Amino acid sequence: MKIISASRRTDIPAFYSKWFLNQIKAGFCHRLNPYNYQVYPVSLQPEDCLAITFWTRNPQPLLPHLDFLTNQGYVYYFHFTINGYPQTIETNNPPLQKSIETFQKLSQKLSPNQIQWRYDPILLSNITPFSYHLEKFDFLSQQLEGYTKRCYFSFVNFYGKTERNLGKVAVENNIKFQHPSLEEKQQLTKQLRDIATARGITLYSCCDDALITEGVEKAHCIDMDIIKMLRPNFNTRLKAAPTREECGCVESIDIGIYDTCGFGCQYCYATNSRNNALKRMRENNPNDTLLWRPAKLKDIDLNLKQESKKGKKSLGSSPEYIQGKLF
Repeated sequence: MKIISASRRTDIPAFYSKWFLNQIKAGFCHRLNPYNYQVYPVSLQPEDCLAITFWTRNPQPLLPHLDFLTNQGYVYYFHFTINGYPQTIETNNPPLQKSIETFQKLSQKLSPNQIQWRYDPILLSNITPFSYHLEKFDFLSQQLEGYTKRCYFSFVNFYGKTERNLGKVAVENNIKFQHPSLEEKQQLTKQLRDIATARGITLYSCCDDALITEGVEKAHCIDMDIIKMLRPNFNTRLKAAPTREECGCVESIDIGIYDTCGFGCQYCYATNSRNNALKRMRENNPNDTLLWRPAKLKDIDLNLKQESKKGKKSLGSSPEYIQGKLF
């Protein structure tokens, strides 16, 4: 059994719920290696899915189908990001109040244990200084009190694409983005912790162990503790599979594809260009087993393209593959 990550690379609930549900009904999908465009089959049969981890800013399109997923035997939990940044930084996010209401509705339908709040990433600038974050976090934690028990956070990583995108925003809007020191990060973290603790929420530091302190835990976004809560009879240990330095996640299979999210957050590591992402969104075929198909794979039968790890047989003629099994 495998954990399905849906997805760190894009917002499947917000933009690709129809595609996802079609693949659930088919029992399998394909995942795309983002570097060499090799494709691999992934079983989505309930007996093969230990859990599904949804990452989203807007799960609303998926909400009407959660009972179907549950009745089919799937277990799942959500990482739900709500930051509430100005529109110059989060250009196309859902309205803040709508996000809060959706979060509350989702928590009431499931449970506070299945909805993890992400105040992530923390971006400091002349328009989002310490005082901004303390005020915003206080407001959001007040709205989400009782609807979640965890808040995951990190400070923005200035990858090359992030630097480019934020650089354009800085010039166009006269914003000065800051690279906080460790001491500054620790100071803000402790203040956020105090606010969260008063609301019954525990902070989890994602990929930054230097911020772990009393009342701040190490984040395991793909988390065995949550899996054991969802499946109390599952006792097998899963391998650690960090996605970057100091990541605490266990192994999972991500079925998303980079540059396919339409929200256009300027700090995002997964989207190089929103225009390119919108183009790929338009190219999405809800009936294709790939979320997005690059030109080099156009009109190619992926069932025939793949070879089994057992005997190098074509997956297209494999009974296990037809049933959506992952070898």
